[in-house]
Amino acid sequence: QVQLVESGGGLVQPGGSLRLSCAASGSIFSINDMGWYRQAPGNQRELVASITTGGNTNYVDSVKGRFTISGDNAKNTVYLQMNSLKPEDTAVYYCNANIIKSGSRWSRNYWGQGTQVTVSS
Repeated sequence: QVQLVESGGGLVQPGGSLRLSCAASGSIFSINDMGWYRQAPGNQRELVASITTGGNTNYVDSVKGRFTISGDNAKNTVYLQMNSLKPEDTAVYYCNANIIKSGSRWSRNYWGQGTQVTVSS
């Protein structure tokens, strides 16, 4: 079994910062990449940022320059540092990881349970 456990969401004022963490655990052989998605009420889930084990990153345009994704391969953990937060960043943030389980030949995507981020004064 593989689990993704997220932490770090909450309520913050516009212009503030939050740091999300997501740790993968269980029967993991390898992780190809990890990322963060978000879903606001009435909207589709969108990719916010992703990172490969080699350190290559990708961001949605709306967060470039404000959010930074980083990873700790030894801990199977990914972080999302969110600065200069705006009300439109309000959403449930989900961790995603493309993982090959021990004993498996194929990778599949796993999801965390989601953490609420609310940006409001």
